[in-house]
Amino acid sequence: MAARLTVSRYLGGAETTRPRELVWGIVREPPAPVYGHQAVVFRLGRLLDDEVRRLEAGVVVLSPLDVVLDPERALIVQPDVVFIATARRSIIRDQIWGAPDLVAEVLSRRTSRRDRTIKLGWYRRYGVRECWLLDSRGRTIEIVSLETGGGVRLFEGDAPLASAVLPDLRLRASAVFEV
Repeated sequence: MAARLTVSRYLGGAETTRPRELVWGIVREPPAPVYGHQAVVFRLGRLLDDEVRRLEAGVVVLSPLDVVLDPERALIVQPDVVFIATARRSIIRDQIWGAPDLVAEVLSRRTSRRDRTIKLGWYRRYGVRECWLLDSRGRTIEIVSLETGGGVRLFEGDAPLASAVLPDLRLRASAVFEV
């Protein structure tokens, strides 16, 4: 069995651009994402960043970047796209220390189940307000509100996305999949 790492030992290791997470002290290193996955991540990141800048709402960053959800229990994730509101920029240091306001995960055959269950559960538990689940094959975006009483909304085609975190967002689902 692999030795368990602390957050400081994990973060003190060699810098890498490989996707990886620290789950309860165990490093998880899946294979690199495929082209289609990364094309959608980049497109969403670019479009979302343009909107966030227009709104002067905060910052957008793409994976790989460590998001430290639980330093004591050694839980670090790397969502595909992360948004942090201006008022919460203090959680950004060399890594993100705490729950982002919004995360997006581009689903793939290898990651869909984990993203929809385990990671969504962590995001809810640690205070992420909203999670977007993007299905490239179906060309749909599910926006999951993780706050109390929130629900799930599905967007496709030219439907404008409706985000509680970014209520003035002007972005259509179809634009994200034009890669």
